[in-house]
Amino acid sequence: MPSLGELERAVMDVLWAADHDLTARDVQEALADRELATTTVLTVLGRLERKQLVVRTRDGRAHHYRPTASREDHLAELMNDALDGAPDRGAAIARFLGSIPDDERRKLRDLLD
Repeated sequence: MPSLGELERAVMDVLWAADHDLTARDVQEALADRELATTTVLTVLGRLERKQLVVRTRDGRAHHYRPTASREDHLAELMNDALDGAPDRGAAIARFLGSIPDDERRKLRDLLD
């Protein structure tokens, strides 16, 4: 699973939050506080497409973008990749469980039951 840079993550957050496909201009407007050029947004969307994290479709002259997976699916894949890289998967899971708050451990326990 490819890692995301800070700007890539911000663009993905916009795409994940949307309930429909977005154009580069839509993404740019959602990130207006960053004052990004359209070309910058297009470059980031192109990188995300090459990483297979977004799909681009053409609609007239405009391209629309959507995530290939949900945020939760992406995070689950990242966690699996991290665990796959651990020499002792059980120890890594134990360390992770020891680092999360009690309420999240309880939620996890409920999910496992």
